This record gives sequence, structure tokens and C-alpha cells, in this order.
Amino acid sequence: VQLVESGGGLVQPGGSLTLTCAASGSISDWHGIGWFRLAPGKQPEGISCLSFSDESIYYWDSVKGRFTLSRDKLKDTVYLQIHSLKPEDTGVYYCSKDCVATPDYWGLGTQVTVSS
Repeated sequence: VQLVESGGGLVQPGGSLTLTCAASGSISDWHGIGWFRLAPGKQPEGISCLSFSDESIYYWDSVKGRFTLSRDKLKDTVYLQIHSLKPEDTGVYYCSKDCVATPDYWGLGTQVTVSS
């Protein structure tokens, strides 16, 4: 199953975006799905993780209150709503099988640039 992220773009500070992660097949047998981002010169940073076992959603502290993960089970698609964007949110956003923080489990990513 491949993951395809989309929805990124250039946004002004304070703006909003909704990112989409579409799976090419069923993900119902996975442990979960999550989002990571990679900024130039930085280590990958966790954003959010949805556990399929109990439908709980975890958010990393840096994005709590501004990012919302949701899932459409019928479409095998997850979304990441982002509000109050900051320049430090700039980076490539990846969705991850089972919330694993290694690129082997990610899609190709979608670029988010926050700049005025």
C-alpha cells in the first residue's frame, strides 16, 4: 500500500491548510497512521498519530491546539487540518504507516511553506 500526500502550498502566517494522505489500498490492518514533518537541516519531527486499536489520537506538544488529524475509513484517507500557521511549520509533511518515524514507511510528502 502506497501513501500519497497532497494539499501543501505557500501560506501566509496565520493561515490554514488541510493536508490529505490517501492510501492506495486498505489500511484497516495497520496499527495506525500518523504525520511527520521534515524541515531543512532538522531531524524529522512528529506531528500526530492515530492508533487504530482505540481510535486515540496523539499530538506532539509543538502542534497541540493547531493541528487536527481525522480519518475517513471508507476512503482509507487521513487528513491533517492546520490552523494558525507559523513560519516554523515550514517543511515537507509526510504521512506514516503505523506512525513509524523512518522514511521507509512514509509517502513522498507534500511541501508546506509559511511565509509572508
